[in-house]
Amino acid sequence: MKKTLGILIAILISHIGFSQDYQSDFQKYCQTNDTINQLKVLTEWYSTNPKDAELYTSFFNYHFMKSRQEVLSLTTDQPEGESLVLKDSLNQNAGFLGSQIYYDQTELKKGLDKINEGIELYPNRLDMRFGKIYALGQIPDWKNFTSEIIKTVEYSAKNNNKWTWTNHEKYDGTEKEFLLDIQTYQLQLYNTGDDNLLENMREIATKVLEYYPNHIERLSNIGSTYLITGEYNKGIEALLRAEKINPKDYIVLGNIAQGYKLKGDKEKAIEYYEKTAEYGDERAKEFAKQQITELKQ
Repeated sequence: MKKTLGILIAILISHIGFSQDYQSDFQKYCQTNDTINQLKVLTEWYSTNPKDAELYTSFFNYHFMKSRQEVLSLTTDQPEGESLVLKDSLNQNAGFLGSQIYYDQTELKKGLDKINEGIELYPNRLDMRFGKIYALGQIPDWKNFTSEIIKTVEYSAKNNNKWTWTNHEKYDGTEKEFLLDIQTYQLQLYNTGDDNLLENMREIATKVLEYYPNHIERLSNIGSTYLITGEYNKGIEALLRAEKINPKDYIVLGNIAQGYKLKGDKEKAIEYYEKTAEYGDERAKEFAKQQITELKQ
């Protein structure tokens, strides 16, 4: 019995050792962009330990990096990032030569399929979920980006935010830090400047509030998106809910003031700018006082 147990322990340690070697070898070849040896390591790794969680993340990284293609293109409009300006015989701008990024759909699907398998097997691995969300934001695929964030929020309620990270290490982030990460993804949607994605922000915020009803930042997000689209009453309603949770949150107070200002209710706007000036930092105080002065003219 002791001999058998010893053999089992030896096999387990051997597998762990192989996993760590494969992982470090794969990372080494990633640093040199050696895709041939990356695939060689992954193939050997799969034959040795096909259910290794790190194998799934490595396969995902391999296919996602391979799917990313960069090509030079000539355009009449200046592209984002660095570009070369082309001049005509009169020294006028004739076009721009710059690089464009696109993603090969076949390789991309392989990567997403692998990370989906990994998440199915290891649902508590937050690094897998965040990795997938990151990739969807890069493509960009905002529909699935939003859907994956919502799934992650839903699962946070199932596992009580007891997440793990790479190599199954315990995720030390608190509930507050987890929600801050979700907030960062919402800001990513906002920073696109696409008003159509404000609805995506609301979907995420609404889902967060389903499980974390007193989360002020989400109420503020919902309120702000409605103010941007001109639905002032809906925006103010959400912000007033946030005020009840924390009457001294000067960001919320400032947004309420802005909502009333946009709505044309000067009296209420002044009331909330005065509250903002009372509880805000120096910058908020100064801005609120300027707004009060303008509204009273």
